[in-house]
Amino acid sequence: MILEAAMLPTKPGTQEAFEAAFRQASTIIAAMPGYIRHELHRCHEDSNKYLLLVWWQTLEDHTVGFRQSEEYQQWKALLHHFYEPFPVAEHFSQVNLETETPGL
Repeated sequence: MILEAAMLPTKPGTQEAFEAAFRQASTIIAAMPGYIRHELHRCHEDSNKYLLLVWWQTLEDHTVGFRQSEEYQQWKALLHHFYEPFPVAEHFSQVNLETETPGL
């Protein structure tokens, strides 16, 4: 499983419109192959900043399946004009923090 994380800096005064557009765009991403779930969080210190977290089955589900799809063009039309500057998405894999007990 892959976690996509993107800090979304929005233009001042557009938060209400951005959140409404994101609700609409959520149906697009949720229908994509390999999609697991997503969350959007608004920053307390800077109300123009959001954190988007999206869980995918594989990296390619996001970078190829979604980003190269027709649906991505709809996502882009709904959301990309809100960003300033344009966000960068990064991808993460969970680190196993469980410790093994020696001798068991």
